[in-house]
Amino acid sequence: MARKRIGILTGGGDVPGLNAVIKSVTYRGSEDDIEVVGLRRGWEALTHLNLDDPSSKSHYIIPLNRENTRVIDRRGGTVLHSSRTNPSKMKKLPDHLAGRDFPVSQSTKGGIATTTWDLTNEVLANLAGLGIEHLIAIGGDDTLNYADKLNRRGAKIIAIPKTMDNDVRNTEYCIGFSTAITRASDAIQRQRTTVGSHERIGIFRVFGRDAGFTALYTAYATSIRCAIPEYKVDLDKLIQLLLDDKHGNPSNYALIALSEGAEWEGYKVQEFGEPDAYGHRRKASVAEAFADEIKRRTGEETIVSDLTYDLRSGDPDFIDKLVALTFGNMAYDAILEGKTGLMSALVEGRYDLVPIPDAKLGPRKLDVASAYNTERYRPLYSNKRGLPIFLNRAS
Repeated sequence: MARKRIGILTGGGDVPGLNAVIKSVTYRGSEDDIEVVGLRRGWEALTHLNLDDPSSKSHYIIPLNRENTRVIDRRGGTVLHSSRTNPSKMKKLPDHLAGRDFPVSQSTKGGIATTTWDLTNEVLANLAGLGIEHLIAIGGDDTLNYADKLNRRGAKIIAIPKTMDNDVRNTEYCIGFSTAITRASDAIQRQRTTVGSHERIGIFRVFGRDAGFTALYTAYATSIRCAIPEYKVDLDKLIQLLLDDKHGNPSNYALIALSEGAEWEGYKVQEFGEPDAYGHRRKASVAEAFADEIKRRTGEETIVSDLTYDLRSGDPDFIDKLVALTFGNMAYDAILEGKTGLMSALVEGRYDLVPIPDAKLGPRKLDVASAYNTERYRPLYSNKRGLPIFLNRAS
């Protein structure tokens, strides 16, 4: 009788903690004589894989075992690598699929017509061809949105949320978030010496296209001001608050953290470049735009630091390693029980299994009323009794 086989992939941006999930699932599988197969480069493995080509199989498929995963949890990134492939909206067919008949969609944006192909049938065929009975998909909104689609098409899927934005619905925590806040806090603490030495306003841009968790919690831990996508600030008021901070500081400096999606009246985040597989374009730096406004309105000098990619680099901190190991083991337990369509999560501060989020609902947002002081443009520090450890509930 063939051994049971589990597949595992990581999609979207990397974060510290992914390798801990991969190792925990692999080790559990070895104890139960279950094969664990790693799929390289996220969903690309299941769209570009040619089962008739040995070189394609060796490129995209990695049999995982205790030996090749023994030390991977000691470092960040993902040994399975990643991509932003969206199998339901492929702009180009892989060479070996050219001429095949797949569902086609056409759309026009900005006067540019785009044709995409839905390769979900090929993904399902490849899962069957590889003998993968259950798939663990680790990712953020985009990766998990497609995981939900596959589940609805009959594939057995267990999801694990990861994103330093912490904006996946149905969970209070996503792998990568704690390390991102730790990295941001460390960087800001280090740069206080430079910002203070030059008596400037330090502006720190962090990730957060749709939600302000990363900026807010960084500000919470470092006691500085912040601007988040969920609340459009009054620019004049914010600048005056920073000037008050600066002039009231013996070292004559002030600091603020900005989500990349933060806005104010008269400013909308600028985008550039080609959209990725999920329709996201790169965002121009809101920190540079804010610095220009400060200079134009007050003449004050600023120092701008883009902390974005540095926050997802390096080794996981304790919380990310703890949660990653636990989420991985929860996913494995769910597979042993034959479950599908579920995601490892933290709910009310407790580990739980929840439905994979509905893509139509979009990212989870900060609860501004309980988390953000809209008068002071700071985190709210009061009235936290009864809240879970990460302060915002999953729903």
